[in-house]
Amino acid sequence: MNETYSFLKERTKVNFVSTIDGERPSCRPFGDPVLIDGKIYVLTNKQKNVSKQIAKNNNVCIVAYDNQDWIRINCKLIDDSNNMKAKQAIIDEFDWAIDAGYTLDNPNFQILYMADVNTTIYNEDGEILYTENF
Repeated sequence: MNETYSFLKERTKVNFVSTIDGERPSCRPFGDPVLIDGKIYVLTNKQKNVSKQIAKNNNVCIVAYDNQDWIRINCKLIDDSNNMKAKQAIIDEFDWAIDAGYTLDNPNFQILYMADVNTTIYNEDGEILYTENF
């Protein structure tokens, strides 16, 4: 888990989350993840299409590139929006969170953690540098 988290948090600014929208893939940029109680979390708004797509099929693929290596993460995103401790940790992590509407009383503030994770980090030549599962 440490390599996956480090790559997303420290080596890249943006990662791309792909979901299924009906029968088609859909991809969008996400920001920093947060590590809480041994789980990697991401946040979104329940009103967004990504949230609705994950509710229908929580299998996602996350890809990021650090100008040298790239990562592919296949995982499930598990809704943990009732976890107020984790939500508070996310609010504390990002100084922009409250201004963006991510408050404990906002029912659309959604947090999801990665589960059944299969990560592979590749170099630019496509050679596998590292794999981890958690």
